[in-house]
Amino acid sequence: MKKLLSTLLFSFLTILIIHAQQPWQKISDNGLKDIASNFVNPPSENGLVLWWGWDGPVNEDVIKLDLDKIKSFGFKQVMIEAGYGMTAPYLSPGWFELVKIATEQAKIRGMRVWVEDEGKYPSGFAGGKFSAERPDLKMQALVIIEKIDAVSGQPISKKTTAETVSAIAVNLDNNTIQQLPIVNGELQWTAPAGKWQILLAGHQYRSSQTRSVNNPTRGKDTSASLFDYLNPEGTKQFIAWTHEQYKKYLGAEFGKTFMGLMGDEPDFGFTPWTPKMIDEFKKRKGYDIQPYLASFFLKILPDDAKKAKADYWDVWSSLFGDNFFTVQADWCRQNNLEYIVHLNHEEIGPALVKSEGDYFKNMRNVGIPGVDCIWSQIWMDHEADYPKLASSAAHLFGKPRAFTESFAAFTNKPSIAQAKWVLDYQFVRGINLAQIMFWSSSAGQRTRPDSIVRPVSTTTPAAAVPRTPNFFTTDSFPPVAKYINSATYLLTSGRPAAQIAVYFPTSSMWLGDDESNKSNLAIVQKLLEKQLDFDFVDEQALSSVLIVNKGALVNLSGQSYKAVIVPSITAISKAASDKLKAFVTAGGKVILMGREPSILVEQTFLKSKGPDKMEWAIREPSGELTQTVINALPHADVTLDQPSPSVKYLHRHIKDGELYFFFNEGTKKQTAKATLFGTGKPELWNAFTGMIETISGTTSNKGYITLPLTLEPYETKFIIINSK
Repeated sequence: MKKLLSTLLFSFLTILIIHAQQPWQKISDNGLKDIASNFVNPPSENGLVLWWGWDGPVNEDVIKLDLDKIKSFGFKQVMIEAGYGMTAPYLSPGWFELVKIATEQAKIRGMRVWVEDEGKYPSGFAGGKFSAERPDLKMQALVIIEKIDAVSGQPISKKTTAETVSAIAVNLDNNTIQQLPIVNGELQWTAPAGKWQILLAGHQYRSSQTRSVNNPTRGKDTSASLFDYLNPEGTKQFIAWTHEQYKKYLGAEFGKTFMGLMGDEPDFGFTPWTPKMIDEFKKRKGYDIQPYLASFFLKILPDDAKKAKADYWDVWSSLFGDNFFTVQADWCRQNNLEYIVHLNHEEIGPALVKSEGDYFKNMRNVGIPGVDCIWSQIWMDHEADYPKLASSAAHLFGKPRAFTESFAAFTNKPSIAQAKWVLDYQFVRGINLAQIMFWSSSAGQRTRPDSIVRPVSTTTPAAAVPRTPNFFTTDSFPPVAKYINSATYLLTSGRPAAQIAVYFPTSSMWLGDDESNKSNLAIVQKLLEKQLDFDFVDEQALSSVLIVNKGALVNLSGQSYKAVIVPSITAISKAASDKLKAFVTAGGKVILMGREPSILVEQTFLKSKGPDKMEWAIREPSGELTQTVINALPHADVTLDQPSPSVKYLHRHIKDGELYFFFNEGTKKQTAKATLFGTGKPELWNAFTGMIETISGTTSNKGYITLPLTLEPYETKFIIINSK
């Protein structure tokens, strides 16, 4: 036993040591002198990533030509995506040999390489291998498999299929339901008075649509099935076909030139199922879910069915997080790589929880959490604060970076200035690694000379239109690339500093409470317009990783929240409520905005209690960001002497200073006196030129400095207060 424990301890320490060798995989504690030395030419790991599609007969000559051109634009990294018309099919030995050549050539040029973990998207069909070789591991869904009209007083005897797991009868006159037992594979029931319909629910192999590079039609369909994300055996098989092969061909460059693998939009387009669901549910929730399953498909759910459905979402989202994301994240970490992934529908809260379960459960162990912005989810005519999901997850769980996958099929064909605006919009919300889509390989460029993004409707599927933006093919893009490289490098420095947390209402949305999402969006928009920065926090972070210390909730990045805002919600867990109460007892502030939770969840939603009166919290029944709320918040680290809603900022603590990133999102020049937390010498760091100059400011004896702030339309500025 001692030998086993020693071996396990040695293995664990080895992983930690390897992990610690890579500075981009941990929170940076570098001082300003070290940061300044890399400001003009940041390490490649921090640089701009180009999504590089391999279309046509890619070979070593094409790879060399492409990398030379890509580097000339200012990109320091590439993300390889399998394309159409390749002479080496995806996941063939020839494919891996080409990735090896690309990695070798990138190393010569001082560049870094990422690879999308799938032959197109979403992740998890291994180029069609699950359909062809492991159909037993294909994705499954809970569905209505049969509807039977029942006549009052007429007995029904029905042999059910092995896939049937639940039955209910619905009175179509008044929407009441009866749960019907299935005994030894047989349903027997006599309908009482009324107009009744029986619904039989069961599981079937069913996949979300995939766009597979190996699909001869080049269409988006279900011919290449995704695997069962909830089954860890499926994830292990996926890793064996993909990750392990990259290790075989490229292992010596893992964590050096080869940075990691990216997952793209894994999600469910239906209610997910896995063979062990019944047992897993009972183990986690303590009751049998089968009688409730068929009721999930009703337009109006009874209260108990609504709560049981929330329990089901809680269980499958945990399985998704544990058996898909964490398994891959662990493999990558153990092999000195980064696992980088974004989900689907991040910009639409109810759609996000419907198809992904719980953003924060999924991202808990991911190396670099992300979002995408490929079809104008972010644009000048509307508010879209969802990049905060990725940056908040990174901050909560001690990850140094959060990424965006941007452009590809934008509704509006962006100019360079507009593309920069879209990226700056995300940077000021905490994103600090940028991927730009989409560069088709030289072979593809020769065969598709018209591959330029054209205006399309927001309903046009991203992959159905040409995807190569042309703004980086001009002489004016390299200076912008230089700016992005320096900016994202600075934004990985130090530790996040937002003092406000906003509770993200996932569990309320499981219960169908879409108003909680609207309340959440309204609150965060007003906070940012008043230069009050924040992070989202989730149920599990509150009950686990966040530690109460000296009147603050401290996350794994070492960041301290002094106040938590709770939007209008239906439910909260007892564990989260208890943590918030302890936080208030220690000196923190909790503000309930609008409707207060009526359900207090312990092990289950079905047997939940409520309401939790939360008498220790501050209340604002209007749900508005009133002066009462503002007075309860910690002293702002940025204040402007006049309202400037278009000015957003981000603050990071440096070992020997404070870093501020300002962005004017609007079309009008903004001029104000800004008071910033920190004492010392204020400096302007120009991410375009690399110049650092001292600027004037007045220091108070309360730890703040006041200085003039002028921002032209769409302008950004880095102001650093050097405490040395």
